[in-house]
Amino acid sequence: MKPFSRSDRVSGQIQKVLSDILLKKIKDPRLEAATITGVKMSRDLKFARVYFVTSGGKESMEEAIEGFKSALGYVKRKLAAQLGLRYMPELRFFYDDSFDYGSHIDKIIKSVKSENEFDNTTI
Repeated sequence: MKPFSRSDRVSGQIQKVLSDILLKKIKDPRLEAATITGVKMSRDLKFARVYFVTSGGKESMEEAIEGFKSALGYVKRKLAAQLGLRYMPELRFFYDDSFDYGSHIDKIIKSVKSENEFDNTTI
């Protein structure tokens, strides 16, 4: 059995190349704060779900989605040239809220820890 499926390998390549394109080639100010966190491919390699984060809240997320929509043709051409796939998958961009959720959980843990420390000092 293969340790990784072809869709896993292709998604890794797409993430790497797309991150490079965002960093070096796209000059859209809406995408300056965007970072690609992951790519999930369908098994038939026809669809790619691209997950990203931004450092500006909900407004920045919506602007980044619009930026990705406007740059979609350019991004697909650059990806196709570098990947060499027979068919270029359809790219769909989604905000990755796992970082926000992790930050929320971290705040809860810190607040519980600080309350617990306060209770221990009064005993």
